[in-house]
Amino acid sequence: MAFPIKECLSLLKINMMSKSFSDLGINEQLQLGLANLQISTPTDIQEKTIPVILSQKEDLVVLAKTGTGKTAAFGLPLLQLIDLDNTNVQTLILAPTRELGQQIYNNLVSFAASCPKITIASVCGGIPIKPQIERLKTVTHIAVATPGRLVDLMEREAISLKDLKYLVLDEADEMVSALKKDLDLIIKEIPKFRRTLLFTATMPGTIKQLVQNYMSKHVVHIEADMGTVGHQGIDHQYMVVAPIEKLEVLMHFLNSKEGERGIIFCKTKAAVNKLAKKLAINKFSSGAIHGSLAQTIRDRIMGQFREGHIDILVATDLAARGIDVKEISYVVNYHLPDTYDTYVHRSGRTARAGAKGLSLSVIQKEELEEIPEFENELGITFNEFIKADVQSIEENNGLLWARKVFKTKPNREVSEEFKTKIKTIFHHLTKDELVEKILANYLAQTSSANTKTDSTKKHKKK
Repeated sequence: MAFPIKECLSLLKINMMSKSFSDLGINEQLQLGLANLQISTPTDIQEKTIPVILSQKEDLVVLAKTGTGKTAAFGLPLLQLIDLDNTNVQTLILAPTRELGQQIYNNLVSFAASCPKITIASVCGGIPIKPQIERLKTVTHIAVATPGRLVDLMEREAISLKDLKYLVLDEADEMVSALKKDLDLIIKEIPKFRRTLLFTATMPGTIKQLVQNYMSKHVVHIEADMGTVGHQGIDHQYMVVAPIEKLEVLMHFLNSKEGERGIIFCKTKAAVNKLAKKLAINKFSSGAIHGSLAQTIRDRIMGQFREGHIDILVATDLAARGIDVKEISYVVNYHLPDTYDTYVHRSGRTARAGAKGLSLSVIQKEELEEIPEFENELGITFNEFIKADVQSIEENNGLLWARKVFKTKPNREVSEEFKTKIKTIFHHLTKDELVEKILANYLAQTSSANTKTDSTKKHKKK
């Protein structure tokens, strides 16, 4: 019996939706680990990648954006392919940052919770090397590493890669641009007869060159559903501001998102530090990460963010790689990124695991012409976010001032005699009257300050 085309397509869709990890060839032990993590349905990239890794021998290039389930796509089959009788490192996974490396390591450990004989080591930079050297003296089947730290370990002969069978390059587009020298050294030292699995969000010329130079002639190419994944659930918006009002407008937006978690991206470390300081002064629940901070500080801030102790993370692009927090409701581009790929990585931090999210770009008038270029290149639509008016900004500044007053710690060095004199002045006022007078004083001071600023500007123009 022949089915109409529409019915055939519907049946195909149902079959695709009904696929399980068992259908993909994942064994019962790993399925048990997934069940404990409440993961039951494979993503598009997992459906496409897992069977190829398990059943084929060719090198693999996977084009997939952030948030697609890449770690499980390569992690599950590689865990399954481990030879427990071989005590040497069989799989090497390289990541551009320690944060991403640690995330991959944690995910693999979780996947392999029911496979205690499989051993995994994290040997990423930014933390003392000696404990890692000691760890590598014991059985290690899978090593997750950053290129710089791995080169250091190889030079010290602390790690043996002579039996390496699988090399994974995750977020390879980031590695070939920033870490190419270390990557070249590693690839020269590892066995030629290995299988290389390369995962990237984009295919710039540098990646194509790497594929040509370091991968076999027969490479399998896999692409995730790029039309939806990576942008699905994200509301892309832009807001045009004058440089002088940028910070105040941002703080108004952040106040409107109180209790929600978000990431603010800046182009440089200096910009991150400057903005983070301003937010801290105004008592926002925030922290900052960039490459120049000590790894212990970065780990502490990231831990606070993941656990919900701080709501706002100010970060550079590289430092933010590896941030996988499901409850991020918004991303702010405080500076518009230089490349389309970077925008994809930034915006992909929100709308995880099927949730909705906002990606807001705060731009100046002269940057407005770049918005259509981003739309055309990425196949997305931007809507304008109407910035707060002057009155709303002023009211928000008043709220920020009140919050600073509230969170100010009492000065214990003030004498009781002096405090009594102050209290005597206010003692006949009710709480409401006192608040009204303090607020009136604040408004008078800010009005005076604004008048002086305007006067100075006019004087300069003359």
